[in-house]
Amino acid sequence: MKHISSNLCACATAALLAAALGSCDNKKFRVSGAITEAKDSVLYFENMSLDGPVTVDSVKLDGDGTFSFSQKAPEAPEFYRLRIAGQIINLSIDSTETVTVKAAYPTMATAYTVEGSPECEVIKELALKQIDLLGRVIAIERNGNISFDLTRDSIARVVEAYKHDVKMNYIFKAPMRPSSYFALFQTLGNRLIFNPRESEDDIKAFAAVATSWDTYHPNSVRGENLHNIAIQGMRNVRIVRNQMAAQAVEAGKVHEANLIDISLLDNQGHTRRLTDLTGKVVLLDFHVFGSEGSTKRIMQMREIYNKYHARGLEIYQVSLDPDEHFWKTQTAALPWISVRDPQGLQSKNLALYNVSSLPTFFLIDRSNTLQKRDAQIKDLDAELQALLN
Repeated sequence: MKHISSNLCACATAALLAAALGSCDNKKFRVSGAITEAKDSVLYFENMSLDGPVTVDSVKLDGDGTFSFSQKAPEAPEFYRLRIAGQIINLSIDSTETVTVKAAYPTMATAYTVEGSPECEVIKELALKQIDLLGRVIAIERNGNISFDLTRDSIARVVEAYKHDVKMNYIFKAPMRPSSYFALFQTLGNRLIFNPRESEDDIKAFAAVATSWDTYHPNSVRGENLHNIAIQGMRNVRIVRNQMAAQAVEAGKVHEANLIDISLLDNQGHTRRLTDLTGKVVLLDFHVFGSEGSTKRIMQMREIYNKYHARGLEIYQVSLDPDEHFWKTQTAALPWISVRDPQGLQSKNLALYNVSSLPTFFLIDRSNTLQKRDAQIKDLDAELQALLN
């Protein structure tokens, strides 16, 4: 009898343990609320994985816009977003939270409320700061009354002020928080605002968050990834310094040629330097042939080239496409200079020319002096006529 009782106790203990483990596995978080003014729109709930956004659920909204998503609770802080078309609300989830979001389309990205998560509120602050930064940079780029050099310097000052604010008031203040991790990966156009490949100060920001995540979230995938980025960045300090020195040398060429030189291989394998085009009016174009609208834009450039080439216009087009074979196929029949930057979107040429979105172009006069960028040009034909006369 005693033996049977012991067996029953053991079975009961095992059952309770299995139930407890099952209960842990079934822990979930919930994101719910309402997005009004969006009837029949599809609201996507996406996980911002290390490989990019992954849709985990979606719903077609009714007239009242209510929604509710539920997923397995993460073991460490994880990042998600609500999205309708290009309108995005970023969220951070830590364990079994219940987060409530309310907004109206199409202003949901900037005019939403979030309850149930202090971290999501901080992420909203950072997202709004990022949107404001982008607006100020665009305003500077479109100011046709200032020179290219002043435009570049003004943008650099605005971005540095933003980074200082975020580092001091968010990242260094509380590096263990998900919002600090989120801040590290904010972008301006196609470029990271904090880039450990280019800046020793930015490496320090990554290292601070990496160290905290190693402590507060040990063995998490994101923590390990952050740690690896920081370690690699510190190992590359010497390389970064060399690159900065090289950029300083190139910047010195501005005094001679009044622009920063670019030297890349064209689609025939020949080295083509931008400064070799002295005596011509040059349209310096940064382009991605694999992007939407590329064909239409190339047709427009053909019209410009055919109209003005005989009078001294040359196009120096820099491709940022990752696939070299695809680029060569796309440019085989183009009459202008086509070069490719193998660094792609991480190109230092994009950084030196303050390119925050693609495609974009600049106009250079016959003396190799950079005159204007596309955002400062209202009438391209009028600008070309003036430079070619």
